[in-house]
Amino acid sequence: MVGSPSRCSVRSQIRSVAPSVWVLALGFALPIESLRAQESSDGPQPPPMAAAPAPLVAHKSDDAVDITMDGRIEEAVWQAATPITDFTQQEPVEGGEPSERTEIRVVFDEDNLYIGAIIYDDPDGILAFQRERDAGLGTDDRFMWILDTFRDGRTGYFFEINAAGLMGDGVISSGGRGGGGGRGGGGGGGGGTNKAWDGIWEARTHLRPDGWSAEIQIPFRTLNFNPGQSEWGINFQRTIRRKNEEILWRGYLRNQGLRNPVFAGRLTGLSGLSQGIGLEAVPSSVVSWRNIPGNAPTPAEPDLAAHTFPADISLDLNYSLTSSLRASASVNTDFAEVESDQRRVNLTRFALRFPEQRDFFLEGSGVFSFAPNGGPSPFYSRAIGINDGQQVPITYGTRLTGQAGPFELGFYQIGTDQLTYFDTDDSLNVTIPRENFTVARVKRQFFEQSALGAIYTRRSTNQGPGGVSLLDRHTAGVDLDLKTRHFLGNKNAAFSAYLVANTNPLGTDDPDYADLDFGNLSSWGARVAYPNDIWDGHFSYRVFGDDFDPAVGFVTRNNFRRINSRVEWSPRVPGVPWLRELNHQVRLSRQTTIDTGVLEEREWQFKVLGLNFESGDQIEINANHKFEFLDGEFEVSDGVVVLPGEYSNWEYQIGGQTARRRALSLDGSFGKSG
Repeated sequence: MVGSPSRCSVRSQIRSVAPSVWVLALGFALPIESLRAQESSDGPQPPPMAAAPAPLVAHKSDDAVDITMDGRIEEAVWQAATPITDFTQQEPVEGGEPSERTEIRVVFDEDNLYIGAIIYDDPDGILAFQRERDAGLGTDDRFMWILDTFRDGRTGYFFEINAAGLMGDGVISSGGRGGGGGRGGGGGGGGGTNKAWDGIWEARTHLRPDGWSAEIQIPFRTLNFNPGQSEWGINFQRTIRRKNEEILWRGYLRNQGLRNPVFAGRLTGLSGLSQGIGLEAVPSSVVSWRNIPGNAPTPAEPDLAAHTFPADISLDLNYSLTSSLRASASVNTDFAEVESDQRRVNLTRFALRFPEQRDFFLEGSGVFSFAPNGGPSPFYSRAIGINDGQQVPITYGTRLTGQAGPFELGFYQIGTDQLTYFDTDDSLNVTIPRENFTVARVKRQFFEQSALGAIYTRRSTNQGPGGVSLLDRHTAGVDLDLKTRHFLGNKNAAFSAYLVANTNPLGTDDPDYADLDFGNLSSWGARVAYPNDIWDGHFSYRVFGDDFDPAVGFVTRNNFRRINSRVEWSPRVPGVPWLRELNHQVRLSRQTTIDTGVLEEREWQFKVLGLNFESGDQIEINANHKFEFLDGEFEVSDGVVVLPGEYSNWEYQIGGQTARRRALSLDGSFGKSG
């Protein structure tokens, strides 16, 4: 089935304990690994393999260059490669036999890796709606795979296609929720997947009488890897959407998943791989023509002209210092082709966070993630080159990202130019002075999935015309991330903690200087998680000081202590053929001020009952109670003001959605508040 499914939506609205964090971390770390993960001086060892399942042997052939990228898999070089077919169900039956056969071959030459996939299926049942790159494939049959090119079980590359030839990709970083535990083929947790990365590769698909097939070509220059290493991590997953079925080659347990490289299989036989010379130069220019009738040079403004041809030339240089460490430099950095932010309406009291879309900041960005899962952001790349909604010219930028042995490294040194613009709201000219930014990040990997990191940022602002000179603003922090897949045998568990603080930009000139102790200028917190199938949950505690405000970071508010917790129970229902899973969940979040102890927010969320059907349809019954205290007026929009006071509300809701694979997909809810 090829096309675009219709959508119909129906909605009706009827300071004192920080050291204990590190003591707890030590107590957690010792038992989870039992000191079994010893490392060599060259870096982390590959994850231990129980019973060593058979690898996928890549076939090396100079004839690979003759492959015609048409998705048909007809060339003789494909037949010389040994295929894998031993896939296993994750859903609906964990460990079950797949309902359809899948056949994968891997071929390579000096420059490219080729993957040939034959996806056997009933041609009339194949679902392929999406066409746009990186579009979500919740509606479609899909074929996904990962490459762990350093075989470290932490990082890698993610790829996916559908039968219509859609291509999606991303970079898997070692940060994110711990250990896996994704259900329904969600791919497990492991690290986060940054889908803003767009690698250079090619995929072609072909519809066959017995299903569909794909030919994939991935140039080695697209990937970071060690050319002397003969073994990578690799894994494959296939979704048969009409059957709500997920099958994987390795890591098929619901506590594991595709996107956690530690559960990947082995790709062996690699040799003689070329990454090129490792140097890339990208000059660019934006030229425009403006016609402003009536403009003419004057003594006061000699540069005025009726016709102008403004042009800016930029240059980006990238060089691979080693196979895993990449340096970059940029002059007059050009962001003219960057996609605009999606328009969003802010009905809250707090600033909205927009995603980064500039390539210079996207490449290698995973290493800069600090204390994920609700922690602060001491580095937010959009604080550089964007100020008060204005795009500020970046005169130069340098970057270093990658790995060196057991260390992940990240570094930026960036300078921005002065910008003067007319503020229409205040009807005056505003000058943003020149600034320099420094960001440094290092993470030391240890055990199988754990890491200890540190981050430092500096923002130096020149004095603008009539402006106030600020001291250099510094921020420094450390974070700990402990993960294991061996908790209580084969369960996932994670513990994370962080501490970060910034300096006072006004120094001793600040009239409140005496009150700004370390607690005011810092944030710290800890989180424990048990991300598993059937039982899933977490508990976190965070403190944000009253003057915690990292100059190159992002903070929506401060002066609070916050608790977040969740417990979820999702048993299977094997005795009911049309019902796959029940789901029950309780969430609690509670926030108080540090200085007064006033309760600002408290929210209980109850998923009384969730029903996940074999068809992919879902129904759920929810009850939520929210309390909020406002200490001042809040203007939602012009003339709409929420007055100070206490607000408490119960909301009851019954909702559901049909499987997104359907030609007509419905989702909606009916609720009552009071």
